[in-house]
Amino acid sequence: MDNLFIIERLDRLEKLMTAHKEVLTFEETCDYMGISRSFLYKLTSSGNIPHSKPNGKLIFFEKAKINAWLLQNEPRSAHDIEGLA
Repeated sequence: MDNLFIIERLDRLEKLMTAHKEVLTFEETCDYMGISRSFLYKLTSSGNIPHSKPNGKLIFFEKAKINAWLLQNEPRSAHDIEGLA
């Protein structure tokens, strides 16, 4: 088998495994959100994203809270705006 094919299959398997987890590590959260490590560090250090540090060192993220954070500030459609008027 081609090594590239095997690596791609392993990547897909890793993504499937993290899809069923409720708590994500720092690296898993970067992959899940599609952002860089430095940007996630900025978000956590400024307190702009929900996270926990149970032992004071490692950072963990609850997937449900990450999803809610990603979906905040949803723009309203023209139909919604007309309904409010």
